[in-house]
Amino acid sequence: MAIPVSADQAGIFAANRARGRIGLGVVAAGGITRRERVLEKGSLRVRFPGPVGPRLEAMLVNTAGGIAGGDRFALDITVNDGAQLAVTSTAAEKVYRSLGPDATIDLTLAVGTNGSLAWLPQETILFDGARLRRCVEVDLAESASLVLAEAVVFGRAAMGETVEHGSLFDRWRVRRGGRLVFAETVRLGDDIGASLRQCAVGAGAAALATLFVCPADAEKIASARACSGLRSDVAVSAWSGFAVARFLAGDGAALRYDLAVVLAALGVTPPRLWLS
Repeated sequence: MAIPVSADQAGIFAANRARGRIGLGVVAAGGITRRERVLEKGSLRVRFPGPVGPRLEAMLVNTAGGIAGGDRFALDITVNDGAQLAVTSTAAEKVYRSLGPDATIDLTLAVGTNGSLAWLPQETILFDGARLRRCVEVDLAESASLVLAEAVVFGRAAMGETVEHGSLFDRWRVRRGGRLVFAETVRLGDDIGASLRQCAVGAGAAALATLFVCPADAEKIASARACSGLRSDVAVSAWSGFAVARFLAGDGAALRYDLAVVLAALGVTPPRLWLS
């Protein structure tokens, strides 16, 4: 729900919006993945805390301390042939109440021949009145590997917060060998709380996630479906050599636990920051 503002307020608001951009390219050389290109602009930073090895670990930092309406962020990640990269974030990203404009995140991922990318940021937390528009574009070589997880939490349960109003637009497009293999757009607008309470939408859930895995063979899919002791509703679909798992949870803690369990079943080690 947009909040009316005066022209002067709108001008001040627009002048104080955060802008951030990351451009990262990695290459494989001598069995080690190294940085080839690192671009940082505005409030976004990327750090590399892990040791040198076959897989490089990257950690995203938003020095703005969160995201507000009108902020704009862009991330462009390229994993060249044979390189291996894992990306996470230092903390859950908070999206605060907007006075009207959407906050926008544009994520572009490209993985070359025999390259591997694990995109595993911590959760995105939406506050009441937040407006987020996120677009994810992925381009995979035929032999590339991808693990892509995005989790959204509506309010902080420990603080007694709920989300009733706002907007979430989440668009994913995944291409493999130049062909579109996965396309999905999630829209939750205005009365988010009422929508999430509908059985066909969220059945009262306060947190959701999508996990995309490519390639995913029958053994991996069976392992994911056999996970027990989960704290949320989880379903796994598979077709054309990849798998999509969807999660609906009562809170962010249950969602993170279940994501970690399913990732482990798929042979993926969750980032260390998830456990801190």
